Amino acid sequence: MPIPVTVNFRDMFPSPSVDAFVRRWATRLERVDPRVQRCEVTIDQPHRHHERGNRFRVHVLISVPGKEIAVTQDPGEDGAHDDVRVAVRDSFRAARRQLEENARRSRTHRAA
Repeated sequence: MPIPVTVNFRDMFPSPSVDAFVRRWATRLERVDPRVQRCEVTIDQPHRHHERGNRFRVHVLISVPGKEIAVTQDPGEDGAHDDVRVAVRDSFRAARRQLEENARRSRTHRAA
């Protein structure tokens, strides 16, 4: 059963291509932990600087039984998150690491 994914855009126009990109990343989470119940993603553009570019902030919330995993990638000063796809990718990689750790802990806890 596919994971229900909600994508919200704040302070920017919704983009169907970015929405599809987020949904592809979200479906990969099911391979890490099949117990994922839902995934909510919020993408916003907190500041619009002409000199420093448009940086994006991505917040990912993943629900598994008994726990919610939250990841927020704030735009850094290095300009890495000037591209929304890079910001989404970085957020989902961080979320995947936390989800893997949570799955490992729950397996260890059940085995003990």
